[in-house]
Amino acid sequence: MTQLPPVHVEGVAFWTAQLPDWQTARAVIRGESLPPQARIARPTPALLAPTERRRAPDTVAVALEVGMRACEAAGQDPAMLAAVFASTHGDLAISDYLCATLAATPALISPTRFHNSVHNAAAGYWSIGTKAHAPYTALSASVHTFGNGLLEAATQALSAGQPVLYVAFDAEARGALASMAPSRGLLGVAVVLGVETPAKPSRRLTLTVAPCDTPRPTSARSPAASLVAHNALAPCLPFFEALADPSPRALVLTLGEQLELQVGLQ
Repeated sequence: MTQLPPVHVEGVAFWTAQLPDWQTARAVIRGESLPPQARIARPTPALLAPTERRRAPDTVAVALEVGMRACEAAGQDPAMLAAVFASTHGDLAISDYLCATLAATPALISPTRFHNSVHNAAAGYWSIGTKAHAPYTALSASVHTFGNGLLEAATQALSAGQPVLYVAFDAEARGALASMAPSRGLLGVAVVLGVETPAKPSRRLTLTVAPCDTPRPTSARSPAASLVAHNALAPCLPFFEALADPSPRALVLTLGEQLELQVGLQ
């Protein structure tokens, strides 16, 4: 069992079609308001030039939206932050397109879609849009993605002694891949993790890596759970339920088949 020194949650962002910002999501999670009935169109990534904005897939759009909102909430310059980007599947709609086109008419592959198919596409767009020279990491760990990304971001923040942006996202699966790697809707979340106590109130986060025989992740229980339950990134919701609760909370995220991340929020 390994416990990391505490870090602080300096800024939070959340986006899905019915919960398009953290304020709305927090109110629904707390049971203070009902989920909006209207579904919002995907975010428009203002960081990008108009041509890039039109070409950017949903995964890039939502990743850039929550990344920028988390930086604004934290009062941090996004160009100065190292970043961790995590996605369970990347963009499966583009992957399905590539597979289908290669099987039928390979000469018609779109260079733009191929460019957007790589797992670090969102991170690349982020570094271009923010003009950031700080390093970024792009990772995937199947159903354990969110916990591993959170651990990576906290470890980097502690190692460097500097705030780190953590962005996680997943989108709709399409075609044959959807039967093997199901995901519905579009979901993006982000937090800025810092090592120093910020001037404004914040949540202190303690992470402990522990072996286990069978992972028992904390289940989402708030009214927001049904809105994201079928997205591949749904395991992130208990963490944001804990953030929405001002009282101390503890939860468990999975890191692997025999490894878990015990999370404490003060």
